Amino acid sequence: MNLELTYQSRIAEYLHIAPEQVSLYWKGRVALYTVLKAMGVGPGDEVILPAFICVVVPNAILYLGAIPIYVDINPDTLCCDAAQIERALSPKTKVILIQNMLGLSVEVSEIITLAKAHGIYTIEDCTHGFGGKHQGVFNGLRSDASFFSSQWNKPFSTGIGGMLVVNNRDLLQPVNQLNSHLIKPSAKDQFILFILIWARTYLLKGFTYWTFLRMYRWLSKKGVVVGSSSASELEGIHMPKDYVKGMSMVQCRTGIHALNKLPNILETRKNIANDIHEWLCNHEKTAVPTEHVSHHAFLKYPLLVKDRELFLNRAEKEKIPLGDWFISPLHPVLDSLEPWGLDVSNFPNAVYISKHIVNLPLDLPVHRLINFLELYKNEII
Repeated sequence: MNLELTYQSRIAEYLHIAPEQVSLYWKGRVALYTVLKAMGVGPGDEVILPAFICVVVPNAILYLGAIPIYVDINPDTLCCDAAQIERALSPKTKVILIQNMLGLSVEVSEIITLAKAHGIYTIEDCTHGFGGKHQGVFNGLRSDASFFSSQWNKPFSTGIGGMLVVNNRDLLQPVNQLNSHLIKPSAKDQFILFILIWARTYLLKGFTYWTFLRMYRWLSKKGVVVGSSSASELEGIHMPKDYVKGMSMVQCRTGIHALNKLPNILETRKNIANDIHEWLCNHEKTAVPTEHVSHHAFLKYPLLVKDRELFLNRAEKEKIPLGDWFISPLHPVLDSLEPWGLDVSNFPNAVYISKHIVNLPLDLPVHRLINFLELYKNEII
């Protein structure tokens, strides 16, 4: 069995599904693009999605000529609810996209029931939380399809990478047909990715984090290294020429090893999240709903602060690799969101959260995180 089939089977075994339900890609956004196309999404169709999301998600919709229809988020869950989505439905609605922001589980049953009543497909964006569960069921297994990311900073990482899980059997044939035309990663792609995986594993430490991160983001925008997003994806609706790319052997090999460590990583993150949650509640600060703490594996723990730039500077001073997701309703775009059809005046919750959110890492000793929170607790909302 080759590495790709082995990796595919291991993922399926972890999620308790059939291997043929799993497809592998260079990035998670390719999984989304592929399943949207398999669902027949095209010009004039509407796809409902949260107004607080990574820009690569509406990009995949727009590349197909479809129209993203944004819905404001619930500030407690950072996700949309069924009532908001129902108000956005129209005869052109083809797909509803549900997101697990920062790994927070979503109660999807009501949304899926709504979608089925109108003959609409559902997709779960699980890019922030592979391996998480809601009410005992793995996230991503209730909808027609779901896509995952195994990029940098994820609990389960292959450097960059993505997966698609198809639960609606009617979609398997069109997905497989599209997969047969995927671009194969070049030897150069794989070599650069291998070097980056090594560098992040052995060189990215607390005291080098901020310098390395700034350099990496700058080089990736210039196309010098393999980055999360190219400049063309952040500056407008320009589909990169090598966008529809399959997964490499470097990613498969890395993923097989990473999957072995995942259960322990998820348990550690959940325990740290529990401690942070308890501290926030004891100090009457904004905390995520309790159900998310006990039922999901966090990517990071969301924190609302009065002045984000000041708080990020505090974190750099204290050697805490604080995350800045999401700095915009369409992260990480800070300029006009008009090319993506998003008018920020219609989404006050998304705008407020994007101005105040930072994210605590869950791979540091919890005492360091609690000490940091204690030190700057007056700056936390």
